Amino acid sequence: MSAALRSYAAVDLGASSGRVMTGRVGSDSLELSEAHRFPNRPVRVPEGLRWDVLALYSGVLDGLRAAGQVDSVGIDGWAVDHGLLDADGALLGNPVHYRDTRTEGVAEKVWATVPAAELYAATGLQYAPFNTLYQLTAARSTAQFAQARRLLLIPDLLTYWLTGEQGTELTNASTTQLIDPRTRDWSYDVAARLGVDLMLFAPLRRPGDPAGLLRPEVLEETGLTGPVPVTTVGSHDTASAVAAVPANGERFAYICTGTWSLAGLELTSPVLSEESRAANFTNELGLDGTVRYLRNIMGLWLLQECVRAWGDPDLGPLLREASLVPALRSVVDAGDAAFLAPGRMPQRIAEACRVSGQPVPANPAELTRCILDSLALAHRRAVEDAQRLAGHPVDVVHVVGGGTRNALLCQLTADACGLPVVAGPTEAAALGNVLVQARAHGLVGDLADARRLLVATQPLTRYEPRGDTVRWRDAEARLAKR
Repeated sequence: MSAALRSYAAVDLGASSGRVMTGRVGSDSLELSEAHRFPNRPVRVPEGLRWDVLALYSGVLDGLRAAGQVDSVGIDGWAVDHGLLDADGALLGNPVHYRDTRTEGVAEKVWATVPAAELYAATGLQYAPFNTLYQLTAARSTAQFAQARRLLLIPDLLTYWLTGEQGTELTNASTTQLIDPRTRDWSYDVAARLGVDLMLFAPLRRPGDPAGLLRPEVLEETGLTGPVPVTTVGSHDTASAVAAVPANGERFAYICTGTWSLAGLELTSPVLSEESRAANFTNELGLDGTVRYLRNIMGLWLLQECVRAWGDPDLGPLLREASLVPALRSVVDAGDAAFLAPGRMPQRIAEACRVSGQPVPANPAELTRCILDSLALAHRRAVEDAQRLAGHPVDVVHVVGGGTRNALLCQLTADACGLPVVAGPTEAAALGNVLVQARAHGLVGDLADARRLLVATQPLTRYEPRGDTVRWRDAEARLAKR
């Protein structure tokens, strides 16, 4: 392997699948290939919904074996969920899934001590019932929590198993509701008032920091020759994905699409106003001192659950049929927590349409169009609200992640926002992961330099808005009346 071209393994864990991607980076080249992909299937046991983290770790090892010799490894994944370790560093049970019901009603208990407005002003994090803070509050009375001496967020847990070293990566820590986005450190006051022992967390790490070397046992199992460093990346997959937005300048919005849609802006400081809290925007931390100011939208989860209920039909014909269904016939609130839990999604969406007095989708094509129109409408609201609340106008919307494969959703998003949409790259989180590793090795400069490399090397598709946005405003008003 020449000194001018290096190879990096990006472990990218999503809510429904994990993958190990191999990135090859040079001064003017960036290539990404898939080494291994594996399912991520939560398991329902008597005590609730759990992640099968041992299967995930096995998939990571298989992926590193398939990737072959690399210069570094980095891990990113979903936010808020975590494993608890005992005094010996052993995992205390499978991590709880964020869709588990244990946090129902917990937020109100937290707000009784730290009112919601004060909590937002201190941490900038939107309300979501599964935030780590609420999970910790729900777990406090359990025997497992009583034994816990360390909490590691999921990417940090897998990094620990690979290296034997513990840390808490900052971009992911910012989703716990225990970080102050102004200081980029723990919110010591919030933790003290709520009785959270911050010693439960390993020391904070930043993207680019070393995270240890692969253990000898890992080298033996994967067939790699050491030493192989593990590099801290933006371990929240959205932080890695936003780092891979191929933007030019600052006047852009982004939508990271997948199971969730994360729609918002990249800012230099958080927006902590009461109006921002009421609009349910979050301030999560990104690379190079940036803030990811965004709203969580239910995303393609709605369609994924429907497709699962329909027996996993081919998406291509379904989307073609959906494109022929009249636009905005029926829409639902894609941010409604009523759609958070798995199961019976077609019936739940149909019922939401019926209750609101709209035509009830009669077949999969109509239901698919309802979902995609609703997502595009939610994207529109998020992009407009973010610009207004942050005082930060934009000229273009970048769509990255799995939703870039859905041309209908991208075009509807352009139509709804009244702005051009640039779609790509699809594997944004893995690319952002790779770029941080490459930067740690001196192959890439700052964030702007990384984005120039993305524009030069990655396929992008541009969608121009069609028509005006009047019908989208009308649909928005229709939803607001409910």
